Amino acid sequence: MTTCDSSLPAMYDSLTDRMGDPANFVPLTPMAYLSRTASVHPDLASLVYEDRQYTWSQTESRCQSMAAALLSLGLEAHQTVSVLAFNTPETFEAHFYVPLAGGVLNTINTRLDTDTVSYILGFAETRLLIVDRELLPVALNGLRACKEQGQQIDVILIDDAQAATQPDIPDDIVVHNFEQLIKAHPVAPADYAPTTVANELQPLSINFTSGTSGRPKGVVYHHRGSYLMTMGTIAGWALPRHPRYLYTVPLFHCNGWGHAWTMTAMAATVVCVRTMVPKRIFELMQQWDISHFGGAPIVLNMLANDADAPDRIHSEKPVFCMTAGAPPPAAVLARMAGMGCEVMHVYGLTETYGHILQAEPQPQWAKLPEAEVAELKSRQGVRFPMTDAVQVLDDDTGEQVPADGESMGEIVIRGNTVMTGYLKNTEATDESLKDGWFWSGDLAVVHPDGYIQVKDRAKDIIISGGENISSVEIESALYKHPAVGEAAVVAMPDDKWGESPCAFVELKDGSDADEAQIIEHGLQQLARFKRIKRVVFGPLPKTATGKIQKFELRVRAKALG
Repeated sequence: MTTCDSSLPAMYDSLTDRMGDPANFVPLTPMAYLSRTASVHPDLASLVYEDRQYTWSQTESRCQSMAAALLSLGLEAHQTVSVLAFNTPETFEAHFYVPLAGGVLNTINTRLDTDTVSYILGFAETRLLIVDRELLPVALNGLRACKEQGQQIDVILIDDAQAATQPDIPDDIVVHNFEQLIKAHPVAPADYAPTTVANELQPLSINFTSGTSGRPKGVVYHHRGSYLMTMGTIAGWALPRHPRYLYTVPLFHCNGWGHAWTMTAMAATVVCVRTMVPKRIFELMQQWDISHFGGAPIVLNMLANDADAPDRIHSEKPVFCMTAGAPPPAAVLARMAGMGCEVMHVYGLTETYGHILQAEPQPQWAKLPEAEVAELKSRQGVRFPMTDAVQVLDDDTGEQVPADGESMGEIVIRGNTVMTGYLKNTEATDESLKDGWFWSGDLAVVHPDGYIQVKDRAKDIIISGGENISSVEIESALYKHPAVGEAAVVAMPDDKWGESPCAFVELKDGSDADEAQIIEHGLQQLARFKRIKRVVFGPLPKTATGKIQKFELRVRAKALG
C-alpha cells in the first residue's frame, strides 16, 4: 500500500523551478514550423504562383536570405516591417523572414485608401516597407509624410510580372528590389538564423482592424498565440498531412487566419492567388487538385453564384472550405455543398487571431434533411481546441445566459489566442479586456446542444415596440429569396414602434424583385413583429475588407424614417 510522501510538494516545486531550463522549456514560436518542414520534406512543393514554384528547402533558404537582408538594412529588434502586397510568395514568406530578423510583421490591407495607409505606416512606426509595385502609389503619401517627420522607411519593391499596372518609381523614393536582395544575401544552411525567440510573449505581428468607423486599431499578436492557433486549427479542421491549399484568404487579414503557419506545419503545397476571379479560382482548384481553401461568406457567395461554376469541383472527392464572417446564408452553403465543398463555418475576430469557434458537425447530423443541416452549419458553434473558454453573458447580470436558443448576451472569450492589446491605445485595451475576458461586442444565444449562434453586434440590434429584433435573422431570411445577392438590415426610426427594420438589398445580376415582393417574402419567413418596413435597392457600401458598412446604412435609414 502506497502512503502519501510529505516530500512530494517540495519535489514538485523543485521540478517547477526547472521550467526555465532550455532542456525542457523552449518558448513557442510558429517560426519553428518552417525549419522542421524544410528538414523533413525539403523537396516537397511549398509555394506555387503562376509560373513560379518552390520547394520547402528553397522557401527556407529564401526566408533566411531575406532576414539577413533586413538586418543589413538596419532593422533592429521589435521594429515594424510593413507589407503592402497581394497573396504572393513574398507575402507568405514575410510570416517567417520578418520574425527571423527580429522584426514585427504588419500586413496592410491592399484595398485601403492612401490616407489610411499613411496613418498605419506612421502609427506602426514602420522601419521597412515591402510593397508590390502596383500598390506603390497608395503608399507614396505615407512615405513622404513619415520622411518629413523624421521617420526613416526603407522601401523594398516586389516587381511582379502579373501586376495589372507597373507605375514608375518617383525620383524622391529610393527602393531596393526584393529578389536582388535575396540574391545579394546568400546564407549557408550551417549559418541559418535559429527559429527561436527569447520570450514567446514578445510581439510577432500587428493586425489593424477594418475601421468601419474611426481610425483602425492595431491588434498585437505574440508568438505563443500564433503557435497555438496553428495547433488548434490543425486539430479543429482535421487537417491531413500535405494538404493542397488555395490561399484565397487575404494574408493581410489576421495573418491570413494564421494559415501561413498552419500550412507550413503540415508541409502543404500552397497555391497563391493574386486576385479573386471566380473563373480563375475554379481553374486553379482543378489544375492543382486543391483540397482546402478559405474565404468569407462574400467569397462563397461569389463562387456559388458564378455563371461558370462547375457542377462539381472534383468528381469523386470533396474540397474542404473554412468560412468566417457574417453567418453564411443556408442557400449558399447548399450550393457549395452541391459543388462538392464541405464548408465549416467558424467565428472569430481580429482580436482573437481569427477563428475560435467552429460549427463542428455531429454524427447525427448525417441523418437530417439537407436544409436543416445547412441551418445547423450556419451557427458559430463550439470552441476550437486551443480556445480556453467562450461564454455568452447577460450584460445586466454578468451571468451566463440559459441554453434555450432565445436568451441573448455578449460573447466573451478567454485563452492564449486573445490579443496582447491594442497598440498605443490603453483605453480601448482596458475597455475590451476586463474581468479576465475579452468582450467581443457580439450578441448571441446558446442553443440546447451548447452551440453558440451570433444574433447581432450590440449596436445592430433593432428594438421595436420593446422587442429585440436580430438584423442577422432578417438578413438570413432575405438570402433565401432567389433574387437577393446581398442584403443588410438596420434600424429605421418609427413613430409608433420606436424602430423598425429597413432592408438594403443588392439583387443578383439578371434577377428582378420589387419592394412588395421582398416584404412579403420576409413575412413568410419571420414573425410579424419582425416585418420589414422599407426595402432600398442598390449597391451596398463596403469597407476595404468587404464588410458591409452598416454605419453608413444607418445614416440613410435615419433619413428615411
